[in-house]
Amino acid sequence: MATTASLSPLFLNSSLFPPSTHKLHSSSWSDYRSRTKPICVCVSITKAEVGVRKEDIVIVGAGIAGLATAVSLHRLGVGSLVLEQADSLRTGGTSLTLFKNGWRVLDAIGVGSELRTQFLEIQGMSIKSEDGRELRSFKFKDEDESQEVRAVERRILLETLANQLPPESVHFSSKLANIETTADGETILELTNGTRLHAKIIIGCDGIRSPVAKWMGFSDPKYVGHCAYRGLGYYPDGQPFEPKVNYIYGRGLRAGYVPVSPTRVYWFICVNNPSPGPKITDSVLLKKHAKDLVRNWPAEILNIIDLTPDDTIIRTPLVDRWLWPVVSPPASTGRVVLVGDAWHPMTPNLGQGACCALEDAVVLARKLANAMKSGNASVLDALRSYERERWPRIFPLTIRANLVGSLLQWENPVVCSVRNNVVIPKLVRLGPVLEHTNFDCEPLIQGIKV
Repeated sequence: MATTASLSPLFLNSSLFPPSTHKLHSSSWSDYRSRTKPICVCVSITKAEVGVRKEDIVIVGAGIAGLATAVSLHRLGVGSLVLEQADSLRTGGTSLTLFKNGWRVLDAIGVGSELRTQFLEIQGMSIKSEDGRELRSFKFKDEDESQEVRAVERRILLETLANQLPPESVHFSSKLANIETTADGETILELTNGTRLHAKIIIGCDGIRSPVAKWMGFSDPKYVGHCAYRGLGYYPDGQPFEPKVNYIYGRGLRAGYVPVSPTRVYWFICVNNPSPGPKITDSVLLKKHAKDLVRNWPAEILNIIDLTPDDTIIRTPLVDRWLWPVVSPPASTGRVVLVGDAWHPMTPNLGQGACCALEDAVVLARKLANAMKSGNASVLDALRSYERERWPRIFPLTIRANLVGSLLQWENPVVCSVRNNVVIPKLVRLGPVLEHTNFDCEPLIQGIKV
């Protein structure tokens, strides 16, 4: 057998990718995509070198949760190794909406200011029926003066986080195959190429289908009965919309769009479906399906879809996992712990999936940074403390997001009429709905116990 294996991890090098390359330009979409592609360094590591290598903290997954956790630890003077199974950052997809709790975390880890310059602040919300009639409108500042809402391109968020890390922090092409624990409490990660890593602490940030969560005994997330089409419309000469979230409600079907930047507009369509259906990767077919769903709806949603580059359109079944007390496994097993979607996947109806993952990251990083000075017992206490702090926030939000989605996906015409003519215009108040975005988060400062 050969003594070496081509692991070929790509190491993100922040010195090679200055912040200025994140800026948005009004040139062509293809130029924009290629110009902002991160620069990486490719190396090979021998099995022998990695087999004896030990790490204090290994983070599985280089998504929002994984990178935010790594950056939070880095700010507190704690290093980590991030493993990502893909051969580069997963920069596909569209955008995500961050409310003030998400921005407080981004400020705490030192990237908020850089991101704000690239994305529009959303001023309010408009709700319409499928015939174009406005049912209600809100201004966020009228309900909560401290509120901050921006739609952020997922690609730019990931690249911004990754470039806060030291070189050689993120290893790509590193897919997890197996997890073992040793008698002394360490964990061994075996990758699909045979590489083995020894780690004192494993942080699973590997998404809704997390192998780490499965190893810990968690069930697969449950399909909630809706599928979402998403895309990112591109207006090279400038998009025409006011900075507000626009929702359109139908029967068993809803859509929405929100300006992201001067040239980009995010849109979604959510439709009832008895099963997730087959995975569709043909972007032309996805665009056709999306347009067919809202063919007779207000023209602006169709126009945005028409102006959407094919490679930004995705279709995903919506899933969640309810963390029932006693019944669900704990967030940590030994020194293995979960963060973000790996632990608590939730539907996007409250716009809190990414925000909660960011919250998880800073809470866990603070507890680990303090505990690592005190040894094994303190680390275990820190992981349990993390769960005790986060579970009372995560569990209710997951349920609320699910219920909101179910209510908005009503199909009965009488119920929908009551929703459109009574509930939304006369009963809904935005202030209480936004209370869950309250989250205190002080800046992460190395050497200070917080």
